[in-house]
Amino acid sequence: MFDQLSDQLNTALSKLTGRGVLTEDAVKEGLREIRAVLLEADVSFELTREFLERVQSKAVGVSAIKDVRPGHQLVKIVYDELVALLGERQAPLTFASVPPTVILMVGLQGSGKTTTAGKLAKRLKGEQKAPFLVAADVYRPAAQEQLATLAKQVDVGVHTEPDAKDVVKLVKHGIEAANKARARTVIVDTAGRLQIDDEMMNELKQLKSAVRPQEILLVADGMTGQDAVRIAKGFHDALGITGVVLTKMDGDARGGAALSIYGVTKAPIKYVGVGERVDALEPFYPDRMAGRILQQGDILSLVEKAQTTIDEKEAERLAKKVKSKKGLDLEDFLGAMKQMQKMGPLKNVLGMLPGINPAMLQAAKLDEKKLKHVEAIVLSMTPKERSDPEILTGQRRLRIAKGSGRTVQEVNQLLAQFKQMQKMMKIAGKTGGSLPRLPFGPRFPN
Repeated sequence: MFDQLSDQLNTALSKLTGRGVLTEDAVKEGLREIRAVLLEADVSFELTREFLERVQSKAVGVSAIKDVRPGHQLVKIVYDELVALLGERQAPLTFASVPPTVILMVGLQGSGKTTTAGKLAKRLKGEQKAPFLVAADVYRPAAQEQLATLAKQVDVGVHTEPDAKDVVKLVKHGIEAANKARARTVIVDTAGRLQIDDEMMNELKQLKSAVRPQEILLVADGMTGQDAVRIAKGFHDALGITGVVLTKMDGDARGGAALSIYGVTKAPIKYVGVGERVDALEPFYPDRMAGRILQQGDILSLVEKAQTTIDEKEAERLAKKVKSKKGLDLEDFLGAMKQMQKMGPLKNVLGMLPGINPAMLQAAKLDEKKLKHVEAIVLSMTPKERSDPEILTGQRRLRIAKGSGRTVQEVNQLLAQFKQMQKMMKIAGKTGGSLPRLPFGPRFPN
């Protein structure tokens, strides 16, 4: 997310961080580069101009204070302005005082609206909000079946009417079904079009008037750049959207949509889609996102992700095992690796650490497949072999290699690295030092 923007913006700022005093000429020169970076990221021209004017007015004449260089103070100014540009503060969903809370999901076809409805249901279920899905897209073939499949996957209720024509009546029936199921939130997946048209907007206006939703969330494709901003403005002018969900932000999105939507509509970005899995939907925090863009990391999000995905009892068990005489075995290692995989792609997790920039991640040549290869090798061992790798003779290693579809060399490499890790963990367990990297983990350049 924002890899290219982050790399280029930090390169431009690095030229100013070593200066003793920031003169007006120096600031203008630096801001010209930042301007080019923002425009290349597809941020709107008007917002870019206003952003740079605010930064310049605060930056000129800044001098060193308490060993903090002016250039570093400039980074803080840019950070503050990025936070303001992204929406200032996190905007949670608004829930009705008397359930159920009705949430309309709107957007164009292809933006990931139906999938996002399923992801939101998954998140709200985890927050004890008892979600219920209503399939109100009566036009796109198999749209209702798709939502029903997602509802089954997430294990929540769903209302469908395959032969329905009256969308307002369908949604009212869905809310009645949600009440009977004692749902606290109702997520309505509405129909999309290939482009904004009067017919679609009139139908949504009627639906809004009939069910009075607490939230109208626009699902916009983050890959479309300024088109996403134009679409957001169109929906906002017609419906008064209460928030935005940006999808496909784990791909090659340049970031212009995220940096422009709030400034143009004042509708906050509430969630971002960061993958295809049903749990790949994250709340949007402007301050944390600004920190990621400026490569300051996002430790809070990393900790929250770990808290929601890692089994606390299993983590405590592994911690005790590290300090025990025997130490970790391959069975424990397999469990720890599965816990780590629950947190999502390794690249995304490492990107939340301070000081890790896109160039370092690229140089590390992270290969998610290698984790699967390691898992295949360990799963091809018997429980006894995982518990005591010392019994693995050449013949056993050949069997494991064939069973996992890997080479004997890879099996030997894993065992050698695991043995080294065991030794280091025993030392760390006794001294309280840091633990080494996992086998096949990333190697960052110096």
